[in-house]
Amino acid sequence: MLKKIPVEQLRIGMYIEKVCGSWIESPFWHKHILLETIEQLDVVRTSAIREVWIDTAKCKLVAVPVPAPAPAAGLEESGDACGDGDQGEPEPAAAQPAARPPRRKLRDIGHVSMVREVEHAAKLIKKSREAVQAMFHEARMGNAVKVEAALPLVEEITESVMRNAGAMIGLARLKTADDYTYMHSVAVCALMIALGRQLELQDDEIREAGLAGLLHDIGKMAVPAAILKKPGKLTDEEFNAVKLHPAAGHKMLEGSPGVVAMALDVCLHHHEKIDGSGYPEGLKDDQISLHARMGAICDVYDAITSNRPYKRGWCPAESLRRMAEWSKGHFDERIFAAFVKCIGIYPVGTLVRLKSERLGVVVEQPVGQSLIRPKVRIFYSAKSRGYLRPELIDLASPAAANDSIVGREDASTWGLQDIDRYWDGEIAFA
Repeated sequence: MLKKIPVEQLRIGMYIEKVCGSWIESPFWHKHILLETIEQLDVVRTSAIREVWIDTAKCKLVAVPVPAPAPAAGLEESGDACGDGDQGEPEPAAAQPAARPPRRKLRDIGHVSMVREVEHAAKLIKKSREAVQAMFHEARMGNAVKVEAALPLVEEITESVMRNAGAMIGLARLKTADDYTYMHSVAVCALMIALGRQLELQDDEIREAGLAGLLHDIGKMAVPAAILKKPGKLTDEEFNAVKLHPAAGHKMLEGSPGVVAMALDVCLHHHEKIDGSGYPEGLKDDQISLHARMGAICDVYDAITSNRPYKRGWCPAESLRRMAEWSKGHFDERIFAAFVKCIGIYPVGTLVRLKSERLGVVVEQPVGQSLIRPKVRIFYSAKSRGYLRPELIDLASPAAANDSIVGREDASTWGLQDIDRYWDGEIAFA
């Protein structure tokens, strides 16, 4: 039976069924957990979570001397919360949890500014990395993939993307080469959600697209780590080993409770190409589902904009330019056009040059306005080749009517380094 208690009453051996609060506040990525160590107990008590639901039937209380604060005033329960305590008293009738409220309609989630969303997104990125790393580790060890445990993560990412897609997508791009395998999955999850919204998919379909993005590369866990992290070009034999990952991932997922057909499809077919030159099945045109076509675009975009063991990522705008050149044979052109609309012609993090001969980094995409007039943080003079006091300019505002973007710039040409700090440090600029 389920019972809600304050975290102060938790003891070793209690089985936490769920926490009361946002998933991101939970100290664990799994939805359920049996408290087996003092360290786990301390983690829960010092977290932002104040109440939890425990399953009294799954409790395994042990005699461990753990000091616990007195019950909070006004609590109705007494004695052992799991019903088999030292007092020998019968357990009071356990309160039943309220029915889970329906998930929010995604169209009801309002847009917020980058400065408001980036702090939350940064915390979510950290937690997402830990969750995906743990899930992928279980897959590498040959254990069943717990798809249902990933659903709260997908929900949080979905809501963040709905509030401001640039925050989550932009931060997920700033991964290290060592983090690539895990953070690539988080980034593709966010990109699939943003693209699904742009294509006006139904809410459940958008959420499933996010889950598919999160799981699309889990088959990489069947590829030797030495190949995944190799700093140089792969041999033909090594590349053939990598090409087995879609089928390997599909096999890992197909028996997992909670997996949806879309996730299986995207996992198996995200490397197929419109002209039939992809793998593993050489599908072409309408043989490739809408969702697998979405996955192909999101997968490639994040791959080429990210730092890898063997190369540095390309600028977001340059990546879109190159993808446009490949689109006729590689991607569905209609879906690619929608992708550009949702992340912008000049995506967050792009270094641009203005008509006023100033350089700046794109901070935020306009909502319902021209894609070529985003918010830009100016910080460098192209005339004097010197740094300026950083200034945020909204190119869609009347005040900036006389200025505009004249082109994308390569940071290395100007000797500029770490330009991402001009947008991912939004909190400092607030």
